[in-house]
Amino acid sequence: MDAVARFPGTREQLLVAARERFAAHGFAGTSLSDIAHDVGIRRPSLLHHFPSKEALYRAVLLDEFTDWISLVDQAKRGPREGWPRAEAILLATFTFFEEHSALVRIFRWEALEGGPILREELAQVLHPLFERAVAFLEREMDAGRLQRHDARNLVLTGYGAILSYFSDAPLITALVEEDPLGPAELRRRRRHVIDFFREALVP
Repeated sequence: MDAVARFPGTREQLLVAARERFAAHGFAGTSLSDIAHDVGIRRPSLLHHFPSKEALYRAVLLDEFTDWISLVDQAKRGPREGWPRAEAILLATFTFFEEHSALVRIFRWEALEGGPILREELAQVLHPLFERAVAFLEREMDAGRLQRHDARNLVLTGYGAILSYFSDAPLITALVEEDPLGPAELRRRRRHVIDFFREALVP
């Protein structure tokens, strides 16, 4: 492990602290002073790295989505057609949200409060991925490798089936009386989502 990995710089520490604060309290409920305190610096020192709360928030979200795009790109290096490709993308998406639970909570705050970035910068990041997924499904359906469905709604269904499971984990805990984010339950949910879409897509 190199020195950078063992001793993250102030900017990296600020991103981590901000991510946890925004996830717990939303954009409106988080102050720069709280984030600076978590890192052990003063607010003016934070502003040296990020000129505003909006800039820090944007950096947190776009940093997280860099990881998602990387995972999707890795999945695209595998099977290129039909169900195997669709399954690889579903698994990559599930893995991403499993490993980025703070981002899921930030999404929930965005949906409730209408935060300052989701409908703007994130839309620009997500739209090409969405259109690419739709185009892939339509191409594979036209070729007969996948069953015919409304491709746009299918992508939205997959997104919702995965994201809502993580964002609503506290409610799900009360419903099923088990920890939905425990290893066994995550494996069960992942398998269910994959099986559901296999039944819907495989001719």
